[in-house]
Amino acid sequence: MDVTSAPHQIPPEMALYAERHRIFELMQALMEALLIYRPQDPVDFLIGHLQKDSDEVPRVFMLGPPASGKTTISRWLCKHLSATYLCPQDLMHDRKLKKSREVLACLAQQEPLSDELWASLLEERLSADDCVDMGWVLDGFPETRDQALLLQGRGIAPRHVIMLYAPDTVLVERNLGKLLDPFTHEVYHATFDWPIDFMVQRRLVAPEGISEPATASRLLESHRHLPGLLQAYAKSHKAIDADQPCVDVFAQALSFVQSRPPSKAPFLPRVILLGDLLREQVAGRTPVGELIAPFFESGYPVSDSIILRVLKDRLGRQDCLSRGWVLHGYPRDIDQAALMKHTGFEPNRVFFLSLPTEVALQRLCQWATDPVSGERHHSLFKPPADPEVNQRLRRNPKDRPERVEVKADLYHQQVRELEEFYEDGIPVNADQDPYTIFEHIESSLVKSLPARGP
Repeated sequence: MDVTSAPHQIPPEMALYAERHRIFELMQALMEALLIYRPQDPVDFLIGHLQKDSDEVPRVFMLGPPASGKTTISRWLCKHLSATYLCPQDLMHDRKLKKSREVLACLAQQEPLSDELWASLLEERLSADDCVDMGWVLDGFPETRDQALLLQGRGIAPRHVIMLYAPDTVLVERNLGKLLDPFTHEVYHATFDWPIDFMVQRRLVAPEGISEPATASRLLESHRHLPGLLQAYAKSHKAIDADQPCVDVFAQALSFVQSRPPSKAPFLPRVILLGDLLREQVAGRTPVGELIAPFFESGYPVSDSIILRVLKDRLGRQDCLSRGWVLHGYPRDIDQAALMKHTGFEPNRVFFLSLPTEVALQRLCQWATDPVSGERHHSLFKPPADPEVNQRLRRNPKDRPERVEVKADLYHQQVRELEEFYEDGIPVNADQDPYTIFEHIESSLVKSLPARGP
């Protein structure tokens, strides 16, 4: 075969390195930064951007109707994550911004700020060092789909968008009791969140626009724009019920903000399920199969060198190279794991399925085979309907309780070293519904590997 016509394949160790060090996400972040900031000298900009190492800082939009708790949760997030708190009111009164004069002119004439002006204020503020280095949480903006699309057009894209919601009756009640500390801008409530500090109590004031008619009007406006906002941030938002204690809302918001979006990097699964290629070799009467057959006949384990030879041949074929692979039951000990790593076929996911020995005995020791039909039955989960079939069932000697217990004990002795060898291995409770186990494994395949140093 002409090697020039063969499809190009990335060596497995290179693919694992790329995923381990998040090379795809790094390149994506650099491209995003170039498009957002559009520097005059892209190379110097990229060098400085890499030195800042700020791609993982929070970038959050906190949205929701009035009195849903946006300000409280936003400030709590900022304190916990050491991020910069931003809100429209602060942007309007920031004299350091270049557009502040236009803002003052609008305020003097009691005119609303245009969407373009809002976007300019925010774009300039987000370019400041504190926002770039520490991240930010923007409270209460954008309010409409048009504003969201305008921000997207300028490259202002949050990693996470939190949408708070609650029944209108709850929101109206909250808003009527809202009080504001004019010094710290902390929000309190006459019923649900009264400050302990007597000095704070004395300086609290009622903010503007909290009457019942005003609140109802703002709620109506918020509901009208909600579908458009959900559409604009369909893939990056999380809706959180705000009609619960603030600490619970905060916990959900924090968990979401600390999560990483699913990676768009190309991914080929190379999975080990610890818990049959050799039989295929024997059945095919291959040269390697002839070496394996005596081991099967004697009951002794096949030597590691032969197993490795079979694995290298199978995992090096085109379907495994182009589509990935799932390997079950190997390696069984740390020596086999080290040999496999030495060959270059290193997995990018390792799942350790755990199961109590008594459950394993129940699952394995009650299987039996019908010698006439070849069908397998289980006395609990799949008993035969015909009594005659039940009478002629035969059990495999390998499934005797004493042999299963020996194998289980051996596995538990070896798995401790394997767990240390595969330090990113993922434990899975196998004593549950198969679909639940599958969903757990599937979700772990989608998540990125944790970053690790060289």
